[in-house]
Amino acid sequence: MSDRLKMQDPRTQYPQPPFPAQPQQAPGEAAKMEPTPDHGESSYQGSGKLKGRKALVTGGDSGIGRAAAIAFAREGADVAISYLPSEEADAKEVIELIQAEGRKALSLPGDVTDQAWCKTLVDKTVSELGGLDVLVINAGRQQYREDISQLSAEDFDKTLKTNLYAMHWIAQAAVPHLPAGASVITTASIQAYDPSAILLDYATTKAGIVAYTKALAKQLMEKGIRANVVAPGPFWTVLQWAGGQPTDKVTQFGAQTEFKRPGQPVEIAPLYVLLASQEGSYLSGEVLGATGGAGVA
Repeated sequence: MSDRLKMQDPRTQYPQPPFPAQPQQAPGEAAKMEPTPDHGESSYQGSGKLKGRKALVTGGDSGIGRAAAIAFAREGADVAISYLPSEEADAKEVIELIQAEGRKALSLPGDVTDQAWCKTLVDKTVSELGGLDVLVINAGRQQYREDISQLSAEDFDKTLKTNLYAMHWIAQAAVPHLPAGASVITTASIQAYDPSAILLDYATTKAGIVAYTKALAKQLMEKGIRANVVAPGPFWTVLQWAGGQPTDKVTQFGAQTEFKRPGQPVEIAPLYVLLASQEGSYLSGEVLGATGGAGVA
């Protein structure tokens, strides 16, 4: 049994702050983080819950997307991951982990702020994997700005295109390919419900993701397709060190939670598996939170 599955005190199961300062240029690399995040590389154990499924995970190179991609492969799914070309080093590791499970893996480097690419990545997934059953729209941009005067139109536009426009473009391209029983999963945040002052644009998009997914769920149920949201709290991902938060905040990241630590990506992966699998058959239009005790509404 993985040590992760043994009964433990959740407060001390994973590293607690303070963490060493380690700022990176966006989008950053998970491999350069200290301590190294646990995406489930050696700790996630599958049980065949997604056997035969075909999944697409955006932002699948690192963080929560990486954890979901690894878990899906361990549960028996073929997995395509999309990511920025500059994230190739992290993505290569994920592809190797998927293939190590005997599953088909597909690399999709590109920029989801390009509408044409959003359609192409869906088309390539369907063509290479032979279909699409699970869609995880997870890629996101988070860059803090201390004051509204510092939040440029270019910043605002890029965050909305990455977090909201791309979600729509990818969902719109994917829906015609999704069969009854398929699942769409989006990644929002506790920021949708309890926004930080320094994340005006990011929090706005995360609230939009919740509303969009709830509305989409009502449409898709007419086709027998479910759509749900996962809303994380503070998780130990490179997004934070690559401009997502000020350095002094990230060195204490997660200390404000009831657990006194950030979550590790592997700890949220089971929510994506649940929503993707038939075990989540009565879940649609829901928001599942993993916020370290803060709640999501």
